[in-house]
Amino acid sequence: MLKLALLFFVLSIFAGLVGFTGIAGIFSLIAAGLFFIFVVLFVILLLLGVMGGKK
Repeated sequence: MLKLALLFFVLSIFAGLVGFTGIAGIFSLIAAGLFFIFVVLFVILLLLGVMGGKK
């Protein structure tokens, strides 16, 4: 779970950089939306990983 959380964290940082710096031009709105989706997935998976513990 924590590996997936880390993956979504990295994806959210990348999407945020592309979306909020205007590098992608017309796709900046899509990248900004993906940023928030990936941040939410990161937080959910991080909480599940921490609360679930290791089996």
